[in-house]
This record gives sequence, structure tokens and C-alpha cells, in this order.
Amino acid sequence: MRNRWHQAWVLLGVFIAMSFICLPGLWVVLNAFRPNIAILSNESPLNFSSYTLDNFRNIMGWGEMAALPVVAYFRNSLLVALVSTAAAMVVGVAGGYAFARYEFRWKKQFFIGLMLTRAIPGVALSLPVFIMWSWLGLIDTHLGLILVYLALNIPFSIWLIDGFFRQIPGELYQAAEIDGCTRWQAFWMIELPLARSGIAAAAIFSFLTSWNEFALASNLTRSSSTKSLPVGLMDFTSQFTIDWSGMCAMAVIIIVPALVLTFIVQKHLIAGLTFGGVKG
Repeated sequence: MRNRWHQAWVLLGVFIAMSFICLPGLWVVLNAFRPNIAILSNESPLNFSSYTLDNFRNIMGWGEMAALPVVAYFRNSLLVALVSTAAAMVVGVAGGYAFARYEFRWKKQFFIGLMLTRAIPGVALSLPVFIMWSWLGLIDTHLGLILVYLALNIPFSIWLIDGFFRQIPGELYQAAEIDGCTRWQAFWMIELPLARSGIAAAAIFSFLTSWNEFALASNLTRSSSTKSLPVGLMDFTSQFTIDWSGMCAMAVIIIVPALVLTFIVQKHLIAGLTFGGVKG
């Protein structure tokens, strides 16, 4: 009975904590369907009679307001996020496997130095990156953003994937080599599938980082051909007012793909959290 009461209190505490965490997101979603005047007048969000789809129609150009290049922003975000995530996974898998399976000179020092790069806030790099990219002609280009996000995502991907490869017994690939597999075949057919949970976790982290990042993207993009969706949120601000309803509608458009991707890979994420051994 005491254990049941303890479990009930724990679940209640988790529920309360998650309610506070999810409250800002719920506020954004509700206000995406409310007119701006209702938001500014502090009208109760429980007044469902004022809810409308006009905010989405307006930003897409189907209403009374001029259309925003939402499709272009979405395409830019998707392109940059997918390319940077795919490249980060290629480098992350190769780097994580090398650190987990091979011994080489200055291995520990190099790994620590790689991890220390994650200690530097991305926003602190805005000015030096902007100056360097100006010299290289990478301002307002997709390649410029992709390279920046690669630098942000690769250290974490290597660290996470390295941990998963370390949990895979080395006897597995050795047994595969005894059975006639090459080193590459043992990696591709034995070790890589067993580490897919860690790779999926690293991929979702890298994608969300690239998809949601604002500070660096706002400095490195200028036109609608390169701006991402988070940067496009600034289109709803002016000198004297903010279109909160349109901004919330755009935020919902940003949130939905991230949620869909999370639900798709949730099985691998859960497996990654519980991965602790390999049964033969």
C-alpha cells in the first residue's frame, strides 16, 4: 500500500510538472486560432466562439492580408535541417565508431577538445561566424547555414553514438570476421543495426537543433530564399505592434513537423534510453 501511495504521488508530481512545461506550448496553439484583438484584450481563451482559421489563411495569402513566403521558409528549413542532419550522422557514426573501437595517439585529448566545443554558446559565435562567412561569401546561402549547424551537431552526435557502440560487445564483430565477414561487412551488418537507437536519437536531436535554431540563422540569412521558419517569425513584428495571432500560427507550422518526426522515431528513442545490453 505504501508503494502504491508513493507511486501515486510521483505520478501526480510528474503530471503537475509536465502541465507547467506544456502550458506555454498550449498557449501558442490556442492563440493560433484566435484573432489578434482577442489576444491583446486578454479575452479568455476558453471563449471558443472567437476561434477561427483566418490566421492560417492570412499567412498563406488566402485571406485579406498579403501572403508571406511561408512555403519558401518551410522549404529552406527542411532543406537545411535534412542536409545538415544527414551529414552530421555520416560524420557522427564514423567518428563515434572510431573513438569506440580504435586506439590512436591523443585520442582522449582530441575527444575532450571536441566535447569542449559544445560548451561555447552558439550565440557567442554569431559575430566571428558572420565576419568569416562574409569573407567567404557564405552570407545568405544555404551552404553557410548547413556548415554552421554541422559544427553544432557533430560533437554531440559523436559523443552519443560513441556511447552506443561501446555498449556493443566487441566479440560480435570478431565472431563475424571469423565466419568470413570483412571488417566493413561486420560493421554494416552487425554493429550498425545494433546502434540504430543511438543513431536515431542523435538524428532527432540534430534535426530539431537545425529546425528550431534562430540566433545564428537570423544573422546569416537575409532574403526569403534562405530564411528559415524561426527567422520568418520576425515578419510579424513592426515598430509599434506585434501580430501575435499570426506569429502563433507560424509557430504551429514550425511545431507540427517536429512533433510528427518525434512520433515516428519514438520507438527508437525509447529503445535508446533503455539500451543496456545485447542478448546473444
